Amino acid sequence: MGMITRVRGRVRANSLAVNKEKTAQSVCLLSAVLLLPYCPRGPLPLLPPPAPALYSVLVLPVVLSANYRYPVSSLKTLVTTTGAVAKKAWRPLRNVLRRLYGPIDRAENLFLKMKNISLMVNQLVFLVLADKVLVPPQQRMTCLYSLMFYNVIAYCVGYIKELVEKEDWTPYVTLTERSRIKHLAMSATKIVLEWTKAVTFAVTVTFMLLVFGLEQGLQNYKPSTMYTIITWGYYSATEKVFVDMFPGILNFLQLEALENLEALYAPVILRLLTISMSTLFTVILLPTATWRFLLVAIYLNIFLRTKELVKNSGAVLWAERQILNRYRKATPEEIEKFDDVCPVCLFTMIKARITPCHHLFHADCLRQCLKTSDKCPMCKRELKFD
Repeated sequence: MGMITRVRGRVRANSLAVNKEKTAQSVCLLSAVLLLPYCPRGPLPLLPPPAPALYSVLVLPVVLSANYRYPVSSLKTLVTTTGAVAKKAWRPLRNVLRRLYGPIDRAENLFLKMKNISLMVNQLVFLVLADKVLVPPQQRMTCLYSLMFYNVIAYCVGYIKELVEKEDWTPYVTLTERSRIKHLAMSATKIVLEWTKAVTFAVTVTFMLLVFGLEQGLQNYKPSTMYTIITWGYYSATEKVFVDMFPGILNFLQLEALENLEALYAPVILRLLTISMSTLFTVILLPTATWRFLLVAIYLNIFLRTKELVKNSGAVLWAERQILNRYRKATPEEIEKFDDVCPVCLFTMIKARITPCHHLFHADCLRQCLKTSDKCPMCKRELKFD
């Protein structure tokens, strides 16, 4: 009886494996049929703009999930074998690629160091992406008008911010901080510079009011609300004037998950946002846009920005998190028991890190103290970890 049961179990398992393989083959064949419109001579590029994007949004997730759920065994074996061969050949190939990529890497780093130029190029490329997705073909120059208006707004906001934060309103420059003797040449230069800024600001605002009031040359500039929101969001996430304001917004929100590290999280969040927006628009344009333009957009707005994120702000945040992760998070009971005030800044603590000597600090306060000394700020005990 037991032998019959085992035989039936094996037959049932074999039949299920056969059915699963047939299902996987059917899914693979159906996926090939659904992807045929993406061929160079397929019908998808000939359809009006919303149709290709809608087809991609509906079909691609289904194809990917179905093939992941029902993989063909032969293809799976092929992928495994290919991966093993590639792994063996990767080490010598990596050395060759590293030598070839060296000059390109230096050129990329030089381009990223020129922040004003690189950011303007990124903004222009994204606005062109938004034009191709959100603007009708007869209004494809909207990106240039939008970038010009956004730059004017950023200049005006920057000048007003400078006036608000300005502390020294005297038009004179003294020889030293405590001296009352005025430096004539430097004072004249400062006066001319301040008046030049003021006149430029007034002329810029007047010009913009006249342009929007008279609507001269703006007959074809009619951006939609969605276009304005998306492009302005990207621009404000990359322009220095608004980027400098973002840590203050995070500080105002008082998000507990950030542990008072808003200054480190802010550039990472903004960079991830801009990379995600560029990636989304690039994926939407895959069926319709030219491959040359897509490659340029992927290289400038996705690859280079991801490289900058990994090397700069992302690396700094990761290093600081590694330092803090050595100290466990204090529970609410521990915070209440040991008094809920940080000994460094004397502010209340909602979240805190606890040292091996059982002293509680804000994560950012502890991080700042560890930059100057590896001892506890309270008891001066050396913080050691086994």
